[in-house]
Order: sequence, then structure tokens, then C-alpha cells
Amino acid sequence: MNVGMLAKYWRTILVVAEMNIRQQMTDGFILFTVLFQPIIIALLGLWMLKDKGADSAMFVVVGSGLTGLWSSLLFISGNSINFERWTGTLESLVALPTPFEVIVFGKNLANVIQSLLSMVLGYFIAAFAFGYSLNVQHPLLFVISIILAVIAFISFGLIIAPIFVMNPGVRAWQNAMEFPVYVLCGFLFPIALLPGWTTPVSYLLPPYWAAVALHGTSTGGAALNETFFAWGMLLLFSLIDLLIASRLFKLMLYKARADATLGME
Repeated sequence: MNVGMLAKYWRTILVVAEMNIRQQMTDGFILFTVLFQPIIIALLGLWMLKDKGADSAMFVVVGSGLTGLWSSLLFISGNSINFERWTGTLESLVALPTPFEVIVFGKNLANVIQSLLSMVLGYFIAAFAFGYSLNVQHPLLFVISIILAVIAFISFGLIIAPIFVMNPGVRAWQNAMEFPVYVLCGFLFPIALLPGWTTPVSYLLPPYWAAVALHGTSTGGAALNETFFAWGMLLLFSLIDLLIASRLFKLMLYKARADATLGME
């Protein structure tokens, strides 16, 4: 997959995203993952930091939204291909002239957009329930950071989905993969509080750079050069992830066709 392919099939991506959102709005597990769980995390974080001021509250609001993004990526986007297999529609989607990874990209886009709602709800909870006056310090930079973070999360999800199909045993580790990423990526507290040996691991995770950009632009706690560097890393990881995902999708479809297991678990 490349940028040219995404530009060519942009209409398909939007249609798939819309259909996916409509379908998932009635799924209790998805609603809990992308909305209620991040809100619970935000409430607990805001209650513990209620005397720390508006900057800490904004950090928690953004961080709780990021937890929703990662959880939706891990559980919903990761199982997006398996869901089509379970419902018996995978063969039809693969047979379409539209590249299959474009369809999965649209599904991931829907998941990420839904997850952003938790960040908005966390903002209103902090503003009304706890009486904080929250202001995004750099609104334009914050919006750009959100856009780049969305692209990075979607691209990362394109790697996770085929891996979950080719290695079913990986799904057994989904729950174990959720909270370590919250910690290593600095969603709710800076990674400087962690042991030094974990820092290189954080640098290799795209969600960490999304957290750096969003926290820095929302609270004003990062210099412009740090924000620009985080943007560059998000773009770099997005390109790398798209290239890897393209290879993984080809490998997954070839293996499924060669083994005649496309519709089998």
C-alpha cells in the first residue's frame, strides 16, 4: 500500500468507514472499548489529580483519549479481518477489484474516529464535573497532531490485522498487550518516570510519538522543535508501517489461497 493507492480509493475508504461506524454503534463491546473505558480512566485520573491544576487535567484528558485509540486498534482493528471471516464475507471482499488493504484501512479509520469521541467526552467531564477551565494552548498544532496521530494509528493497525490472521495465537495476548502500551507510550504519565532501559522501547512505538505531539501541543509543555520532531517520527512510522502492511497483506492472501483456508479459522 502507498499514498497513491489511498488517494485513488479515497471514496471507497470513506464509504467503508461510514458503514463500519453504523454497524459498530450497536455493538456493546465496541462502545465500552472506545467510549466508556476511556471515560472511566479519565474520571479516575482526574479525581487523583484534582489538586494539580488544569495542565494535569488536560494531560489526563488527552491521555485517556489515547487509551481509547490504542484499545480500539488492538481489539477492533486487530480483529477486523477475522470479523469478516466469522460473518462469511471475507471471500467476497477479497474477490473485489478494490485492494483488500484499502477496505481494512477504511475500517481502521472508522475505529479511530470513534475513539476520538472519548477524548471529547473526557474534556467535557473535566470541564463540568471537576470545574476545570481547560484550554488547548496551541489549537492549530493540536489539530495537525491529531491528524498525524490518526494516520499513524491506522497504519499501525494495518500491520496488526494480518498478523492476527496468520498467527491466531497472538490474539491470546491481546489483553496483556493493552496496559503495557499505556505505560510505555506515556499516555497518562511521562516515560521519564520509568526505568531507563524502557526508553528505547517507547521510541519504537508510534503511539508514543502521538502522545508526545498531543500532550505537547495541548498543554504547551513542549518546544516547537520537539513537536516538529514528533510529527516527523509519526510520518516516518506511517510510511514504514504502510510498506510493511502491504507486504503482510500479500503474504496473508497468498498463504490463505495456497492453503485453501481463506474462510477458515
